[in-house]
Amino acid sequence: MTLTSEVLKAEALRRGFSLAGVTRLVPSDHEAFLRAWLAAGHHGEMAYLAREDAVERRIDPANAWPGLRSAIVVAHNYYVEGDSTAEHDPSRGVIARYARGRDYHKVMKKSLLGLLRWIEEQTGQELSAARAYVDTGPVLERELARRAGLGWFGRNTMLLNPRIGSFFFIGALLLELDIEPDEPFVADHCGTCSACVHACPTRALLGRDADGAPIIDATRCISYLTIEHRGAIPHELRPLMGNRIYGCDICQDVCPWNGEKFVQISALYGSGARGNADAATRGRGDAATLPNADGATLPGTDAPSLIELLGMDESAWKLFSVGSAMRRAKRAGFLRNVAIALGNSRLPEAVPVLAAALRDVEPLVRGHAAWALGRIGSAAAVEALGAALNSESDASVVEELSLAIAELSGGLRTAL
Repeated sequence: MTLTSEVLKAEALRRGFSLAGVTRLVPSDHEAFLRAWLAAGHHGEMAYLAREDAVERRIDPANAWPGLRSAIVVAHNYYVEGDSTAEHDPSRGVIARYARGRDYHKVMKKSLLGLLRWIEEQTGQELSAARAYVDTGPVLERELARRAGLGWFGRNTMLLNPRIGSFFFIGALLLELDIEPDEPFVADHCGTCSACVHACPTRALLGRDADGAPIIDATRCISYLTIEHRGAIPHELRPLMGNRIYGCDICQDVCPWNGEKFVQISALYGSGARGNADAATRGRGDAATLPNADGATLPGTDAPSLIELLGMDESAWKLFSVGSAMRRAKRAGFLRNVAIALGNSRLPEAVPVLAAALRDVEPLVRGHAAWALGRIGSAAAVEALGAALNSESDASVVEELSLAIAELSGGLRTAL
């Protein structure tokens, strides 16, 4: 059977993908931009992006897969209506929409591999060189998606589609088949709008370069800081993170293309809702559990209590994060983020759990708990800091404790 582009796209949509397009695997148009972005250090600690072998593969897929010819590029909508109002309640954490449900890597890859098996059945041949990628390989997914006609690069660096906005994942199925490609998306519908640039609290969005390409400094991006960054968060950025504890949707939330004025609610997503069951948030008590953990009650993923989150030990963390993309941050990184959010809340009732966190097994958690107590600054917070300083042996934590105490005493008070 000869599979046309239209047949393949129709099957992809039948399998639940929101958008689908086809493009040829050819060298990237953005080699100069990518190398300049990496040279500027905007990738931060994501060293895997800067490895020369990975760069070469991203620039030209033929360097990695000489036999592959085409890519079926798909989008998977994850927007769920009824967004959390946690940003207005400092006692609760904001988790980016994409991470509130099941791990999208696994969900999408399973669907892409199912599509591959269907293609093999229809063609009667084994496509042994085929590859399925969902944000996990040396592939420039957004460029492939633009070439496949799925959207344009917005000022927030996200791919934007005029029908479903930007709340979608991108996946690519690379095939050793010659398939007629779709026309690329060439229009830029951002116009003069720069709402995302102005709304970014940490000023991570740097506008566009001379060629019109949007630029982001990942080292200042809240998503990067809360997920990819492994060490201490720079002091000057902590207050700007608010109560966002995993990822950040601000630049998408303010984008007009994600508003109901533009985005159509397709019947594909069910009546009255955009999104899918995989992206649905877990309410309190709905968390998946590990063996021998029957009856465990854990915070959900929609506006979870920061105090409850900081109290999670390793066992509770595994239960809370099982099947979730949040596993990437690891417990230490996640609780670091929670401690910062509690510090920004300045809630006196957070002092007991922060004081307990000063005894956590992870220095990263202890150090950020110290900062948070310094932000709250109550008598109980000062007492907890002093007691911890007398017993702490880790140099980085001692520095955080000392700085918090000094600032509270007025010696190094800043305008944080």
